[in-house]
Amino acid sequence: MALRSISKDDIGRRIRSDNPWWDGADLPVEEKLPRRVYFAPFKRLALNFQVNRAAVLLGPRRVGKTVLIKQLIAEAIQEGLAPTSVLYVSVDAPVYSGKSLEDLCSLVPEQAKGSRRLIVFDEIQYLQGWEVHLKDLVDNHPSTKFIATGSAAAALRLKSQESGAGRFSDFMLPPLTFHEFLQFTGDDSRLVRPSPSKSTEYICDDIAALNAAFVNYLNYGGYPEAVLSEAVRGNPDQFIRNDIVDKVLLKDLPSLYGIHDIQGLNQLFSFLAYNAGNEASLEGIAQESGLAKPTIKKYIEYLESAFLILKVSTVDENCRNVKRERNFKVYLNNPSMRAALFGPVDQGDSETIGHLAESAIFSQWQHHKDFRRLRYARWRNEGEVDIVYLRQEDEKPLWVVEIKWSDRVVDHEMPVTRSMRHLLQKHSTIVQGVLTSKTIERELSGEAYRIPINIIPCARYCYTVGRNVTARLDRAVAPVAASSTQKV
Repeated sequence: MALRSISKDDIGRRIRSDNPWWDGADLPVEEKLPRRVYFAPFKRLALNFQVNRAAVLLGPRRVGKTVLIKQLIAEAIQEGLAPTSVLYVSVDAPVYSGKSLEDLCSLVPEQAKGSRRLIVFDEIQYLQGWEVHLKDLVDNHPSTKFIATGSAAAALRLKSQESGAGRFSDFMLPPLTFHEFLQFTGDDSRLVRPSPSKSTEYICDDIAALNAAFVNYLNYGGYPEAVLSEAVRGNPDQFIRNDIVDKVLLKDLPSLYGIHDIQGLNQLFSFLAYNAGNEASLEGIAQESGLAKPTIKKYIEYLESAFLILKVSTVDENCRNVKRERNFKVYLNNPSMRAALFGPVDQGDSETIGHLAESAIFSQWQHHKDFRRLRYARWRNEGEVDIVYLRQEDEKPLWVVEIKWSDRVVDHEMPVTRSMRHLLQKHSTIVQGVLTSKTIERELSGEAYRIPINIIPCARYCYTVGRNVTARLDRAVAPVAASSTQKV
């Protein structure tokens, strides 16, 4: 018996199932789910029919890309776009194997052809040469708005910029911020309120309750589905490790980059995840993993491209970029991944929470376009400061932050306090220093500091970063509100 190709009837059944609004069915159920703060700016980009560009929505697995797309489809139909003019295609579905983007476009009902249309290609990275074909579609169908989504940011963005220059607009969707997490759980207004005098500052009357919510955020809060589903929260091992980490390590990265040593890639990620927040080097990782340094460097780039890790470069005490980078820090793109890999943490595990808090705060900052201007400072005599922001015009430090989950930071003789004082005295361009604590909120000042250091509870600082950065998605970066001199 001869093998058969996938029939048109099978394709038709799948496309009707994915686009139920064609047959007068209710709008997507996702329309009723909470909306991320990114929905409004993405809608302005994706549904602007006056601009002949495709919108490329990038982000890690399970952060809500498909939900956001379905919510967008619902709004487009509610605002007057004909339901039959909206096509949603999950490119990685086996039934579409071998089909080109042009073939998929032809699946739009006949009555919609020639009119204004909205066509979505979900998980487009699995289609080879997608960027060339999508550019052709944009050029040849000016009345159609095309949207593509993908989970491998670096690979997609590179191809978007190379082949889609002038035709694609990239839009990043990172994991939930701590602010969004509290919105999704309904605890935002209960735990935090805006300052009546400063629009970028927030007041917490019950820091113990906010800390408990923050630990929950560290354990499962980066993924919308985990926040909204008790079943998912109860089994993060299955949801996060198997459905996110394993699929990325076993499927996405090997298929996109031709990786054959999947075991080595998996081992490297586990090692980096366990040591998130600690300083690392290629030499040290090579000794621990047995992988060659060029391979480690390449794999780290791949893990970054898949939104599993964030790599932060170092500067010395003069806040100069190191020409030959030997040391760096790796953070988890989403701190919840550590709980799935190694088990959840509780408030008693101060050391682990401290490292995860660093990951969480860097994760908030990744929502900003100038995230790559963040460094950490490290110098001899054990001097270290977790975050140094280098301003764009002259690479001089503008503000610094040290992240701790401890109330001992008020001790003037603590190494962390001495390191902060050292940088403040050495660099007159630094306008603000922030030191996070577990519960204490106060100011350290005196001649030794040059400028006051603001001590802020870590959970409130994380909330402030996430809320202020995402409230101004299109504005230039500035320090996080910790006093009247710091505003996002």
